[in-house]
Amino acid sequence: MQITFKLYASLAQYLPPEARSGNQVALDVAPGATIAQVIEPFALPMKLVHLVLINGVYVPPEERATRTLADGDVLAIWPPIAGG
Repeated sequence: MQITFKLYASLAQYLPPEARSGNQVALDVAPGATIAQVIEPFALPMKLVHLVLINGVYVPPEERATRTLADGDVLAIWPPIAGG
């Protein structure tokens, strides 16, 4: 199945070079793949995986290891961002 994987702000550096300017990449993943399984090959430091959304809906940290994705889903991740 295919999903869209988006990484924002400083996390974009973990995408393949050709995908960094658009902050997203189309991925073929196994049916029933979890958020954690999608993130793993990109070697994202988990302390930087702060805000996680599937199709614009927040996924709390305790669900990220078990929440599965469906064909066509958009998985978006933001790092912690400080501001004032």
